Amino acid sequence: MQHFRELKVWQRSHQLALQIYRICSGFPSHELYGVTSQLRRAATSVPTNLAEGSKRRHPREYARFINIAEASLAETEYLLILSQDLGYLQEPSAPLFAEISEITRMLNSLHVAVSRQTRGVDS
Repeated sequence: MQHFRELKVWQRSHQLALQIYRICSGFPSHELYGVTSQLRRAATSVPTNLAEGSKRRHPREYARFINIAEASLAETEYLLILSQDLGYLQEPSAPLFAEISEITRMLNSLHVAVSRQTRGVDS
């Protein structure tokens, strides 16, 4: 099995998490334990779950962690929408949402591939 650092989707989700951390540093201080904390947690959950899942022994377990990463990415997307609507985003948000869409596509492809391995193991 491929090391998680070699996965393009892990690399891109890691870069997204770093970008989210930088963006959140400009959020109001009263949001430190609110949107800032939630957004950082959701963004870091994506590469974290990919890393943890990649070390699971059964493809079904790996697929479950990929699904958790997909859900965390959706949460990240919503929290960015909320941050934008609250006026907290200082930089253009279109590139962020485009990157989230691409990572979503990549996660879906990985999920399909790993799920196929599950069917092969169960046969």
